[in-house]
Amino acid sequence: MIPNMASSTSSRSDRGLVVFGEFFFDLVFYDLPTIPRMGEEVKTASFARFPGGGLATTALVAAQLGTPTKAITRVGRDALRSQEWQRVVKSGISTGGCEFDAHLPTAITVCAACEGDRMMITHDRINAKLERLLARPSVQKQLRSGWHLHLACALRPPQLWMAAIRKLRKRGLTISADCGWNPEVLESPRLPSLLKEFEFVFPNESEAKAMTGAKTIEVAARNLARSVRVPVVKLGRDGSLAVRDGRIVRMKSIRVRAMDATGSGDAFDGGFLHGYLAGWPLEECLRAGNVCGALATTGAGGSSAIPTADKLRKLMKKLR
Repeated sequence: MIPNMASSTSSRSDRGLVVFGEFFFDLVFYDLPTIPRMGEEVKTASFARFPGGGLATTALVAAQLGTPTKAITRVGRDALRSQEWQRVVKSGISTGGCEFDAHLPTAITVCAACEGDRMMITHDRINAKLERLLARPSVQKQLRSGWHLHLACALRPPQLWMAAIRKLRKRGLTISADCGWNPEVLESPRLPSLLKEFEFVFPNESEAKAMTGAKTIEVAARNLARSVRVPVVKLGRDGSLAVRDGRIVRMKSIRVRAMDATGSGDAFDGGFLHGYLAGWPLEECLRAGNVCGALATTGAGGSSAIPTADKLRKLMKKLR
């Protein structure tokens, strides 16, 4: 069993998930014939706007699958009337702990997707010193009512997050994190100490190797297990793996025709955490994550192809 799953399923479901992190306006150009080089222009008829970042995608997936979900982030006032923010609000995700900055614009990312992969350019001054949000009374109120806290942000630098994370663990919250591709965080000598406070960490293969200096994913996962209780490594079309009680657990994924990989890892996180909060064993959590992550690649943006709970269960059966 995954650690700390001794409490009843009903108590987990009643308290739900709090996702803390960075919110972006994602402008996604997909079905590109090729990635342009400097000085070149490439045209495409495929374009979409989505709520982006790990916070939005993870929260939207978990909420649509039925997990009570809250989001805590900082956005500009320009977000209030945007279609991206309204999608989050209308999905039933609670945003009562969010901060609306009157001076800075909401973070924005331009994504260019080609042949199942993508590149991104981001402006996100508003996300500086995001850890200070954890001290706000309105945020503390939200965190008291959340059974599991997922950090969907860079945790830069790790030592600034340590005191707040330890206080939250003492309150009884379990915590997970997906730091994304941020080399200065992944390679920080302070990161292993912070990882010891987490129930799960969700790197992809490149991130796991950067965090550990290992050359193979198996060695990287085992090294991570020295710190985090259950490291979960996302392997794209090859599925995922986790380390439990010193043993590697592998899980294959479903086959799909990938269009855009933007946000697929965050969709995995939402599916996995939905299963965790429902009391599922580790293998089922990995299956749920793999299905949600794979489906996310079939449309533009990580939240354009979220399954219903029934569809998720049907697709998970194909992986057993």
